[in-house]
Amino acid sequence: MLFETLFLLLPVAALSGWIMGRRQLTKKDPRFSDIPLDYLKGLNFLLDEQPDKAIDLFIQMLEVNNDTVETHLALGSLFRRRGEVDRAIRIHQNLIARPTLLPAQRAHALFELGQDYMKAGLFDRAETLFGELVESSPHSEQALAYLLDIYQQEKDWTNAIKIAQRIAVKTGKSFNDIISHFYCEQAETAYKQGEPARAMKLCKKALSINRKSVRASLLEAQIEHESGNENAAIRALKRIEQQDADYLPEILGPLLHCYESLGKPEEMLVYLRDILARHDAISIMLNLSGLLQYYQDDETAEAFIEEFLHHRPSLRGMDRLIDINIKHAKEPVQEKLRILKSVTSQLLEDKPVYSCHICGFSGKTLHWQCPGCKRWDTVKPIQGVEGE
Repeated sequence: MLFETLFLLLPVAALSGWIMGRRQLTKKDPRFSDIPLDYLKGLNFLLDEQPDKAIDLFIQMLEVNNDTVETHLALGSLFRRRGEVDRAIRIHQNLIARPTLLPAQRAHALFELGQDYMKAGLFDRAETLFGELVESSPHSEQALAYLLDIYQQEKDWTNAIKIAQRIAVKTGKSFNDIISHFYCEQAETAYKQGEPARAMKLCKKALSINRKSVRASLLEAQIEHESGNENAAIRALKRIEQQDADYLPEILGPLLHCYESLGKPEEMLVYLRDILARHDAISIMLNLSGLLQYYQDDETAEAFIEEFLHHRPSLRGMDRLIDINIKHAKEPVQEKLRILKSVTSQLLEDKPVYSCHICGFSGKTLHWQCPGCKRWDTVKPIQGVEGE
């Protein structure tokens, strides 16, 4: 419907522009009262079902002046939204080439062209235009936002940090939580390149500007653990409870490895009992039941899980309870339990573990930046009967 309306409007706009431009001349010279051949040619293209040629011709006929600049900008924006980026680029480039444009009009055209380049994936060209606009333009703040987007997509974290800091100064809003992720990105790169000292320094930088950075604490713990500094790793992991308790499931595996490396797994048992009293997350219960089963017996672990499930129903808890009972059940009960186990396992296999609370993206991998809405710190472990 929108495309058909555009076909109707373009020739009308072209003819209106021609009439307005010729009206004064007609008074002086009646020879200009004839309909232009290009207009008739464009109508023929439409009748011959060649809309692309018709649109291009009508656009060319729209004379660029102060009265038609907004029409060109609107058309270019329309083409970009429809995915016809080449046409949008041509319209906006044609505008910018006009020496009669007012400064504000030129800035608007540059801003639109930058968005065209973004849509086309021409980030280097878009970066140049937005870089020009951030200095002195009514679109300065929006241009900074686009530059930040470009640097994030290009993983240019150094420039991303600089732009985020400029936006914070310009808007008065804090970007520390996002900037801390940029430092963490740099830290992960440094660590993969065999520079643990530099990676640790960047982790500390991330924590200095955002003390609640769970990601920085997890990375710090990983570096300390692989360097043999188990106590330092444990301190970093335990810090996460105060930073954001929703991420407690992420610390349980690494924490157990640290205590095992120290030869003190019983301290993990004590810690799990302690945090379970404050946070009844299913992952904590499962880890604790596993330790009870290993260091005590199946009956103790079974009783513990049953008690937990009475006040906190959980599919994962039920799956573990079936596991324990299968070993001690007799036929035909054992066969029935195996059937139940296959059902719970299939349900758990098909369920995502993490979800974005903004756009609903879900999956089995923790993303610090949501692949759906591109926001930071919005993906967390799923809560409820089928989650935590």
